[in-house]
Amino acid sequence: MNLYDAHNHLNDSVLAPHLDRILADLAATGVRRVVANGSCEADWHDVASLAATHSVVLPSYGLHPWDVGNRTPDWQKSLLARLDADPRAGVGEIGLDRWMLDRAKPDDPHFIGLRRAPIEEQLEAFLWQLSIAAERNLPASIHCLDAFGPLFDSLRTVKRPARGFLLHAYNGPAEMVAGFAKLGAYFSFNGGFLDPRKQRLRAVYAAIPADRLLVETDAPAMRLPADREQFPPLPATDGTLANHPANLATTYAALADWRDMELSTLATQVEKNFLRLFAR
Repeated sequence: MNLYDAHNHLNDSVLAPHLDRILADLAATGVRRVVANGSCEADWHDVASLAATHSVVLPSYGLHPWDVGNRTPDWQKSLLARLDADPRAGVGEIGLDRWMLDRAKPDDPHFIGLRRAPIEEQLEAFLWQLSIAAERNLPASIHCLDAFGPLFDSLRTVKRPARGFLLHAYNGPAEMVAGFAKLGAYFSFNGGFLDPRKQRLRAVYAAIPADRLLVETDAPAMRLPADREQFPPLPATDGTLANHPANLATTYAALADWRDMELSTLATQVEKNFLRLFAR
């Protein structure tokens, strides 16, 4: 059974000390491809290095909405150079985020040293990156928190990649699934949704058409509940614990359970979906 991680950050420095172990565990659990997303200019080089060294990695480069406020004047030129250098590359992680503006705490450690760009500034960066993906027909991996209305309104008024785009770890309303799918969206299920506080997402993932389903880890973020982790969390130097990317297998099994289908049937469908979106 072949497994595919539609969205992670394997390049993250938190995972670097464990990389050999992670790659061995991925191979042992049947993971064939992972999409490693760069989210700011500083980590695009690390994504490129991983993709050049390990065939399991598909690279993706983008400016995340959390990083829009600290972009350099040359960010667009640098992004184009990364995309030119590797024909396998996608565009991502890009998107819109109102959570960091409206609900994140002022002292949230995610934003130490970062300027939180207003939604208008995020939208400008997002639409430029999406236009590059559309022009080159590259897969785009989209982050969205508390901004599904503005995201939908912008997507329906601009050119989109003919191959489609990914709404990673989609946690928006079930009522919006059909509209996003009509625009070309795929939706990736994340093991972090197994948290009992997120049970409403069962209805969301029941509403997603089978041919638009993908699975992701977002590692090192979005750990599964501790009792669902097949692979123990990985210790970071700051004392935190990181999501092990090989927990992808457990995430597949959970989604199959949520949708009341055989795991092998789900895996076959997800493989078709992944290759349709990401293969060149």
